[in-house]
Amino acid sequence: MAQAPTINPLLTPYKMGNFNLCHRVVLAPLARMRFYGNIPQPHAILYYSQRTSKGGFLIAEATGVSDTALGYPNASGIWTKEQVEAWKPIVDAVHAKGGVFFCQLWHAGRVSNQDFQPNGQAPISSTDKPLTVEGLDGAHFTPPRRLTTDEIAQIANDFRIAAKNAIEAGFDGIEIHGAHGYLIDQFMKDGVNDRIDQCGGSLENRCRFALEVVEAVANEIGADKVGIRLSPFADYMESEDSNPKALGLYMAESLNKYGILYCHMVEPRMKTVGEKSESPHSLLPMRKAFRGTFLVAGGYEREDGNNAIAENHADLVVYGRLFLANPDLPKRFKLNAPLNKYNRETFYISDPVVGYTDYPFLEDNS
Repeated sequence: MAQAPTINPLLTPYKMGNFNLCHRVVLAPLARMRFYGNIPQPHAILYYSQRTSKGGFLIAEATGVSDTALGYPNASGIWTKEQVEAWKPIVDAVHAKGGVFFCQLWHAGRVSNQDFQPNGQAPISSTDKPLTVEGLDGAHFTPPRRLTTDEIAQIANDFRIAAKNAIEAGFDGIEIHGAHGYLIDQFMKDGVNDRIDQCGGSLENRCRFALEVVEAVANEIGADKVGIRLSPFADYMESEDSNPKALGLYMAESLNKYGILYCHMVEPRMKTVGEKSESPHSLLPMRKAFRGTFLVAGGYEREDGNNAIAENHADLVVYGRLFLANPDLPKRFKLNAPLNKYNRETFYISDPVVGYTDYPFLEDNS
């Protein structure tokens, strides 16, 4: 008798709100640093379309919401008319292949230096505590300036306008970057936030800014087009919390009030960038608490991704480095084909091809 084909949970369909996805393998938002002058470039048309499959879900790289938001050279932006127009052909290319495309909205906060800031001013944050670590290629970070209470509302408004711009550019929705030690995370984590006003102190106060951003964006474009990425357990860029489980649970429960489409959480095993470690913690309590679509990310491979879906620990699994190196990752997972190895040396170079659009497809290897 012929053997029945094995079911590959990652390749089963899923209805995410109004979006009918054909599989559950999601392209992670990956900083690519190839948008010269912070303007989306034509070479990104190929990069994103290569990684698009019919009914596949892609999240665009971290995209600055204002001229104070950037922390890296050649990072993406969406606060000017020129940037919005430059995104349109990229979004069109993804839609032409049947993909669903969200834009990740980002503010780096103190993970920046004055060279990326208007008029050479200090970066802004929840705190004036400087970072002691170095960035990419030994980049230094300028000590930040603590935002006043009045200014915080203006930053939430920057996210709202950027969300509106993303929809104008053709994106299907947006993801708020609330992870990895950037501005929203700097407010949420008690290892950074040392404020004594309404945005500091208690867990509820520290999460106030994040939820104000969620509310502003959801009111502008509709909660059914909004997701958020969170990393409560991570200590990226010296952003640690003394009780990450309580933080993750509080956010998961609070987000239900706004009815947003999805929550995208980074696994506790990803304590620092790129390195998996054993962790006693789990995202399962947050999975159970959140009533929308639940995405997980952080060092996943084919087998544990399939298990996460099969065991109902997640609805969708987000892949970064593997999807970068394998533009046809869903197909390779389906065939259980060998994977290209990623080259960490070319992750953040500014070349429009190398380490970007030159990873081979399966048929190129045959």
